[in-house]
Amino acid sequence: MSNGINNIPANAESVSSSSSKDEIIRGLNGDLAREYKAIIQYVVFSSTLKGAEYGEIAQQLKEHASQELEHALEVAKQIDYLGGDPTMKGEEAEYSQDSKTMLEIDLKAEQETIKNYRERIRQAERAGEFALSNIKRNYPTRTGSRNRPKRCSRSTMIIIKRV
Repeated sequence: MSNGINNIPANAESVSSSSSKDEIIRGLNGDLAREYKAIIQYVVFSSTLKGAEYGEIAQQLKEHASQELEHALEVAKQIDYLGGDPTMKGEEAEYSQDSKTMLEIDLKAEQETIKNYRERIRQAERAGEFALSNIKRNYPTRTGSRNRPKRCSRSTMIIIKRV
């Protein structure tokens, strides 16, 4: 059955909307898995960073662990709102005994998160899920600014460059 205009099936919009939602849910579940990974890494990194120069950063990482939990809870709510089931599996956590390498792992993960959240914003806007788009845009970042897409702390980046 078509709508008579360009022979587009009458249910094409709802099928497209449904596949867009499924795509967003899959993406959000990937985001949720990375949030779980980040929680684990921050807990471990904050406890195992070695050296006096890392004391302040270890404390920041401890704080970031609780921020990541808040993000995970918000992402899980978004998945449920869209009709999906939040994943219970996290991505494989990375680890190194070298403090500088730990921070490089952190930086790489944060850059990936920013990239993925930007993609989720684009997906939400294409699907007309503007509330989701605004939530993602307004996630507080590690620098405290809502409009700057840098989640990694300045101290972490400075230490990586120094060491």
